[in-house]
Amino acid sequence: MLYNWFEHITFAYPEVFGLFVFVPAMLYWYLNKYDRQQGAVKVSSLMVYRKSSSWKSTFRHAPFVLRLLAVSSIIMAMARPQTRNDEELKNGRGIDIILCMDVSGSMLAQDFLPDRLEASKQMAAGFVDMRPTDRIGVVIFSGESFTLVPLTTDKAVLKTQIYNIQRGLLEDGTAIGDGLGVSVDRLKNVKTKSKVIILLTDGEDQGGRIDPLAGKELAKAYGVRVYTIGVGSEGYAPVPVPDAGGGVTTRQQKVNIDEKLLRMIATETGGLYFRARDNESLKRIYAEIDKLEKSRIEVTSLKRYTERFFPFAFAAAVLLLLEIFLRYTLFKKFP
Repeated sequence: MLYNWFEHITFAYPEVFGLFVFVPAMLYWYLNKYDRQQGAVKVSSLMVYRKSSSWKSTFRHAPFVLRLLAVSSIIMAMARPQTRNDEELKNGRGIDIILCMDVSGSMLAQDFLPDRLEASKQMAAGFVDMRPTDRIGVVIFSGESFTLVPLTTDKAVLKTQIYNIQRGLLEDGTAIGDGLGVSVDRLKNVKTKSKVIILLTDGEDQGGRIDPLAGKELAKAYGVRVYTIGVGSEGYAPVPVPDAGGGVTTRQQKVNIDEKLLRMIATETGGLYFRARDNESLKRIYAEIDKLEKSRIEVTSLKRYTERFFPFAFAAAVLLLLEIFLRYTLFKKFP
């Protein structure tokens, strides 16, 4: 514990440590003075010394040792020991971002590890960590759409809700237009200049109340950039389905992503379209979007110093008082 305390100590005036040269000088002076005060007495037997020794003679150097310690403590206090606490204040002009995530049954396809939905959740949570000053919300959709988390800066809440997403929360389907429409609705009245939707899906639009092209026009009208991500490998992907015995089996399902639609939505709103074929490519896509949508952050570094000289000053005072007490009471010399 004491080691950890000293490990974080700095000194405002380290040059004061040069005064420590007086400590060995004081010791040299004391030893010379002590030698000169010793007399030479002839005795016939060493028994005289044995009988005359007492606790006073054993501890006769104690006052001087206390003085040395007091002087050392004074030098330490004069060097002004301090602990420094570094603090960074981040002030930024954040971006409002909606993560619009497909949670349809096909998102359980296992061409991602462990499946598309879980991989998407992991990457979305990682993206949240990349955006310290932004407000982020989450909208999920399948056959219908729902706001899971309104815009917030509470990253813990966001990540918890993202990890809690599961299949079956909504009616099945792929209503891309509904997801896009609800996401725009969450952003249309915000005053932030930069508004972004990241729309992730693995399929083609299948009905819903809002046409995806109408959703695109809404995004354009409210100045919302839409980044679209098509999730899925090429050809066929294994999808778990219940079997007649109550268990689960897998069947191969054709990967159908309406890339033309997703590219159109992204291009006409000022965003970009990405295709993710595996976990690693999805991770790279979120990292690329993070680079494209940078918040303006001003970092102010604060260095706070806490003075730690008092224990040394207090120790010096106690040691000096103890030395004076011993020198003029128990070890007092009489003429």
